[in-house]
Amino acid sequence: MLKEITPYIKILLPISIGVFCIYFSFRNINFSDFTKYFYQINYSWVFLGIILGALSHLSRSYRWKFLIEPLGYKLGLANSILAVFSAYLINYTIPRAGDIARATMISKYEKIPLDKTIGTIVAERAIDVVCILIIIGIGLIIEFQKISEKLISLIEGQELSTILIYVTTISIFVIILFLFLKKSKYYSSILNFLSGITQGLTVVFRMEKRNSFIFHSIFIWLMYLLMFWVTSMAFIELHDFSFYQFMISFTLAALSIMLSNGGIGIYPLAVEESLGWYGVQSTTGLAFGWVSWLSQTMMVVIFGGLSLFILPFINRKNS
Repeated sequence: MLKEITPYIKILLPISIGVFCIYFSFRNINFSDFTKYFYQINYSWVFLGIILGALSHLSRSYRWKFLIEPLGYKLGLANSILAVFSAYLINYTIPRAGDIARATMISKYEKIPLDKTIGTIVAERAIDVVCILIIIGIGLIIEFQKISEKLISLIEGQELSTILIYVTTISIFVIILFLFLKKSKYYSSILNFLSGITQGLTVVFRMEKRNSFIFHSIFIWLMYLLMFWVTSMAFIELHDFSFYQFMISFTLAALSIMLSNGGIGIYPLAVEESLGWYGVQSTTGLAFGWVSWLSQTMMVVIFGGLSLFILPFINRKNS
């Protein structure tokens, strides 16, 4: 029974999270005040943000070649670019399904074993985890005072007994979850995933072109950050905010994408909540979150759709 409904849960749960986040974020928002931003903002900055986002995806496509080559295979750049954009589009159906699809496409058209292509994507994700942890670390160090003040204000607003109840409840939940996972069939999968991250990091530092790989990894995440910051410049109300303050908002938004299909609903909410720490009005923060998400989504839908259409045609001989 569980096996039969699992595929539906994978599809419906992220969608449900997204729908709930949309409702939650708009519950106290005046919709007319929200929509006015779409008429007032400077779309030149939004377009520049789209270009930076596209550059990050192109760099990711090129970086993939450095992971494939040590395995004794050659990856065509055109196929890599088309597969990456296709994967981003597919992720809007089931989170992370695009990674499997990308590995499968390249395995089929480039005649590379599927386990090899999946292994390289695991290595990619390992580096991505390290990159986002570094960004979080830099943001926490620079904005430590503001974040600590926010945490202290939250704690002071609660009675000690209430805080203890929260901590105890969370601790019990974590212990029960750990014991459940340890006895379940997914425990070995989790260990394999963690092992894959370790192996991925090892592969990167052993590869011949590791400096080029590291450069592209930095470039990818720098473009993500600049894309977010540049898009904010379309809003006059956000011009006084520093780049480092946007780093905190960016990391929360980036992490939220894992919880729903392409971040629908939850990405704008994460942006609104994080900018609210710095006194940004909910309507402004939410509008910026939606503009940032919609602009990148439109880019992925257009280029991802074209990639899915073009990919079989340029590989007719290899199909």
